[in-house]
Parts: sequence; C-alpha cells; structure tokens
Amino acid sequence: MRRLRACLGAAAAVGLAAAGTTALVAGSASGATSALGNRWYAAAPYLMPLDNDPPDPAAIMDATGLKAFQLAFVLAPNGGGCSPTWGGTAAVSSDTAVQSVVNTIRAKGGDVSVSIGGYGGTKLGQVCSDAAATAAAYQQVITKYGLHAIDFDLEEPEYENTAAIKNEIGAAKILQQNNPGLYVSVTTAGTADGTGWFGKQMLLEAKSQGFTPNNFSIMPFDGGFNGAASQTGALTNFNQILQSTFGWDQATAYAHEGFSGMNGRSDTGEFFTQTDFQTVLDYATSHNMDRFTFWSLNRDRQCTPADNGGRTSGTCSSVAQNSWDFAKYSVKFAGATPPSSTPTPTPTPTPPGTGCKPAWSSTAVYTAGNEVSYNNHNWKAKWWTQNETPVASDWGVWQDEGSC
Repeated sequence: MRRLRACLGAAAAVGLAAAGTTALVAGSASGATSALGNRWYAAAPYLMPLDNDPPDPAAIMDATGLKAFQLAFVLAPNGGGCSPTWGGTAAVSSDTAVQSVVNTIRAKGGDVSVSIGGYGGTKLGQVCSDAAATAAAYQQVITKYGLHAIDFDLEEPEYENTAAIKNEIGAAKILQQNNPGLYVSVTTAGTADGTGWFGKQMLLEAKSQGFTPNNFSIMPFDGGFNGAASQTGALTNFNQILQSTFGWDQATAYAHEGFSGMNGRSDTGEFFTQTDFQTVLDYATSHNMDRFTFWSLNRDRQCTPADNGGRTSGTCSSVAQNSWDFAKYSVKFAGATPPSSTPTPTPTPTPPGTGCKPAWSSTAVYTAGNEVSYNNHNWKAKWWTQNETPVASDWGVWQDEGSC
C-alpha cells in the first residue's frame, strides 16, 4: 500500500530547515508558477490522483493550509518499455487527468512533486537499459508537469535488484545535475535498526556514485512497529547509518534525513494516531530533519463505523479522526499554522459482522474469487495463491470483505 538533495554542511542544513526556505528556480513547460520553498516539498503528503477514491486537493488546501502534494506513482508500462506511466497504465505523454489535478493545485498557490516507484508494479529502473535511459524517461515527467521536486520511492521488489537500483540512483544524479534546484528525495523501507540490508546497499550505491539527494527518508511501518517511540528509535538508528555511510556528523545526517509515515492502520495492522504523528513531528523538528511526510491523503479521513479499526484501507485511516487531521502535521512541519478544526469524533462501536466463510488453510490452493475467513474477517482471493496469509493490502492477493 505504501508508496517515498544536494549535500549541505550542518550550518546550511539548519538554515534549510527554516520555513519558507529559498524557492527553487526551474523552468515550467506546463504553466507552473514560481516554486514553493523547499520546506513545502519536504512536507508534501502522498496523493494518488487516479486511484483510491482521490479526494479534492482544493478542499484539503482550504481545510488545512496545505500547499504541496506528492503525486504517486510513476511506473514503467505494464506491457513493457522504457516510458513513464501513471500506475503502469496511463501514459504521461498523453495525460490530461493528472495535469488537471496539478492545475487545480497551482491555481490555489500550491505545487506538486511526483513520486516514482512505490510498492508493486514494474519500475523504470528495472526495464530501462541504463541510468541515462532511466533519467530520460523521468525527464519527460519533469518537463510535462514543470516539476520543481521529485521523489524516488525505492522499495520491494526493486531495491532487491542491484542493476535497477544502480539505474535509479544514476538517474536521480543526472536529473539533479540537469535540473538546477530540483528537490530530490529518496524514500526506502524502514526497520527498527533504521533500514535493512537492501536499504543499506542503496545508500552505498549512492555513495559510490557521488550522489547526495536533499534527503534519504525511511518508512517506519509494516515492520513490527508500535507507535511513535518505535518510529523515533528507528530514525535515531537511521541517523547513525547515514553518519557511518557518508562520514557525516550527526547534525549533517539529520539535515539529510526524512520520515515517511503511514496514518492510521498500516498494512500489517499497526496503528499510528494523531498523537503518534505529533510525537514524531516534534522529533523531526527538534533534530532539524529535512522531511516529514506520510502515506496518504487518500486515507486521511475516517472510515465508516463498521470499518474503524477492522481493516487497512486505501481510502480511509481506520482510526477516529476528522477529515485531513494528518495533513495538518505536514503543514506544521512546513512552518505554517493549520486552521482550527472541530474535535476528533468518538469512534462508533463496530456492529456484528456477517457469517464467516470456510476457514483459510495454509496448505489449500485458492484461485480468483475463492472466499475464506481468517481473524474474524472474510477474504476473497484476487488470483492464484497458496500459503499467503490473508492481510489487507492494495497490492496483496487477498481482498478484505469485512468482519464476520
């Protein structure tokens, strides 16, 4: 379900952390107005503009004061080839739908970054011949939308592919050189130790190529995390990894470090509430971190009462909240003051579910449409599977059909 910088000295990095930092200067082929300050691109939450019941960005801007959005995800075509598409299906070259979203945001004084990669689908780094070809594909996206910022979301299964990561990091370096002032973030999986073996290999690849983005962000969720304390612990450990990898001092490492969270219920059933977000926000700002974002605005609204807490959804958080509660933490990180809102609603008890289907078996073979029950929920298989535990995920084999 998840998705998610030039080298600075410590003193310059602290200056960058101030709200309203120097705006990027880049040309726009699509009518973009002047860029926002770097801090806004660092605070941009993820938004799927074509999937997961996209919310109205103008309404979010009015309700929260948010100005920047991280649009997701650019992938290789499902049918093959080295050209950018939205979600593997909608060619960037002929796009009008996402362009309309971009125009709406810019008309209200905001701007967008675009995220490439994410969890699932085929990434351009996997299919393009080399870093130059990969960069040329991404340059089409930058030119099409007049981008001032871009995010490389490098995670499974791509970051397990050495050649693909070499292409992606090489492409990021080329884009950084060819688009002066371009804000570049690199987002990867988080673990309790900071990041795992593949994440560390990605950092070593960046070091070997002499590439330093604005930040390296980790996603401390979907890995046995439990609230804010586990996340800030991972961020502390990741800081030490950045220090040891690049030879930075602690302050410089924090100035190149980012957090990319998941609001509400994660893919693996972890819960991150508004209080958790505030705690991590306090940690990020007190350590002068470069980025604070989350997956996703599509989920930044309360589920229907029957769904609260019971499943992970791409369109709601499964925690009690007002719409766009979590976006306001990004606004605070950017240095702005969100509008006041009404109190968080009291969650409604979940009503009894429907009857349970036959229990899931680890040894049985299931095909598309087969239904089972597991952990007091009914599940439907999307395709052939065996020994894959039912877990709610937009990219997984099982579709959650609700409690039973």
